[in-house]
Amino acid sequence: MDRTVARLNIEHYRKLLAHEADECRRRTLLRLLEEEEAKLNRMSENDPVTKYNR
Repeated sequence: MDRTVARLNIEHYRKLLAHEADECRRRTLLRLLEEEEAKLNRMSENDPVTKYNR
């Protein structure tokens, strides 16, 4: 479930970034996006099935 939430957040932040012109908000969205991507990567690294399929 955590992975699903992270993926949905990533998708959401990317959509928001596509339409955001304010530089301050863009920086915040980019930071949030990077945090979610890192979280998803950490979850994948700790999953034996994901490790095996790489």
